[in-house]
Order: sequence, then C-alpha cells, then structure tokens
Amino acid sequence: MLDLRHLKTLVTLRSCGSLVDAAERLHLTQSALSHQLKSLEHLLDSELFIRKSKPLQFTPAGERLLKLADDILPRVDAAHRDLQRLAKGQAGRLHLAIECHSCYQWLMPTLDAFRKAWPEVEIDIPGGHHFAPLPALKRQELDLVITADPRPIEGVSYTPLFEYESLLALAKDHAFINKEWIQPEDLAEETLITYPVERNLLDVFTRFLDPAGIEPRQIRTAELTILMMQLVASHRGVCALPSWALTEYLERDYVAARRMGEEGTWGTLYAASRDNQQDLAFIRDFIQLARQTSAQVLNSIKAIED
Repeated sequence: MLDLRHLKTLVTLRSCGSLVDAAERLHLTQSALSHQLKSLEHLLDSELFIRKSKPLQFTPAGERLLKLADDILPRVDAAHRDLQRLAKGQAGRLHLAIECHSCYQWLMPTLDAFRKAWPEVEIDIPGGHHFAPLPALKRQELDLVITADPRPIEGVSYTPLFEYESLLALAKDHAFINKEWIQPEDLAEETLITYPVERNLLDVFTRFLDPAGIEPRQIRTAELTILMMQLVASHRGVCALPSWALTEYLERDYVAARRMGEEGTWGTLYAASRDNQQDLAFIRDFIQLARQTSAQVLNSIKAIED
C-alpha cells in the first residue's frame, strides 16, 4: 500500500537529484534506497524514474506521485501542527538571535513559513553586533539562538540544524588561484577580512588558523558580505565564509574560492534553546522548518534529519 514514507522518499530524491545524495539524506544505504524504490515500482507496476539519467528524470508515473506528494505532505504537516496546538496551546513567544551574519539566505524563508504555520506566536529578532545571545537565552530574554559555537551552559541544549563548509574567497587572479586547497600557513602573509565579531565566533580562526598556531598578517573587518567581496575582488585581502554565502558571487564570476585544508573546514550550525522549552510544539516546529528550508535553498550543506 502506498504510504507517506513513499511520498517523502520521492520528494527527497527530487530534491537531491541522485540516489547517492538521497540515500545520505535519508540515512539509508544506496542499496536499501534502491530496494525501497523497486518495491514501490513493483507495487504500482510502473517505473518512477529513469535510471542513470542526468539530471534525474521522473517518468509520468513518478511525476504524478510527486504531484500527489506536493499536495498531501504540506496538508499532513499543517494537520500535525493543528494537533500540536490543541495539545500544547496556541500562543507563545519566539525571540530569536543569530550569531551568524550570513544566515539570512535560509532564515528569512524559514521565518515566512513559520509565521504562516504559527500566526499566534510573537516573533522578534533583536539586533546589535555586541549583543551576547547565549547568556540572554539563559536569562530568558531570548527563546532561541542560532549559533555555530555551542558553549556548555546549564539548562541550555543545542540541536544541530546542518553541517556547512567554509571556503576562502580570493581575487580571481590571486597568487593562490592555482592551489587546489589552502593551508593555514598560506594566510600568514595575508590580510584576512572578517565580520566585526569576536574571533572565537569565526570558523577561520577556531577550526583552521588557531589549531595550526598561525596568525594572519593583518585583520580587517567589514559589516556586510558585499563589502567583503568588493575588498577581496580589489586585492585588499581574503575572507572565509560559509559556502552558501559565496554562491551568488561565484556564479557571477566576481571572485574565486578554494577549500581550507585538503578535507575542507566544516562546522555545524545549531539551534540553542532552554531545556524547559524543548517540548513546546512551536519551538520544535521552527527547528524542523529550519532544517527543511536550509536543505532546499542552500548548496553544499550536509542536511541533518531526526
């Protein structure tokens, strides 16, 4: 019998574009996923997609099931949220802070979806570069903090949203352009451009330079990503950013980018919340929406699912 699991699998396959990536996102082996799809095709007596097609192509039967999934799954999610409201209460407050300057590419569509799903919940995002979000979360001034720097705080838990890679942005004719990847020592004579935040919040230091005991020749700050890209393109320095923050500039051939380290420099973005609020339906739903939205709109991340 066709069930929701089948529809979710097909939607994941469409989103990923390959069996290998879909199996990884679903936490299955490629063999297990292939067996599941073949069993579904046997059940329906129809092939659902064209094997070895690049990009992946669905058959008319597969397209029909995807259309059904696009209709049914959002309604199931909406019904689930309604039941959660009945069980947990409708109203609430979500005061959110972000320790991530380049998060807005996925955060804004997440907030849009959340507002539609939870219109009764009050949303606020306090600003300020020198605001300390995690202590404010502990003091109950905030309800959720998006951070890549989980710190042990009594009563606060961290839920992983996704893994991401930081890349080093370079001018297109930079001396590093012929390197496949960058070593920490390469930055010893470079000007490093960063956001104006504490260095312990920047992966380029905590995960790349500091472990190697390397300090850049100079550090320069800029408030906005576009200003950082202008400085990089004009040979004023290099900067390290999450891969998704560079996508637009790389596609426009404005700058180049290289991996930091042979295996890359990876971090995890978390949603921090107080332990006594983790069972609130709208907190759990925001985290799930953040995971789903980031997987849909960001390139080169590693999705995390329950």
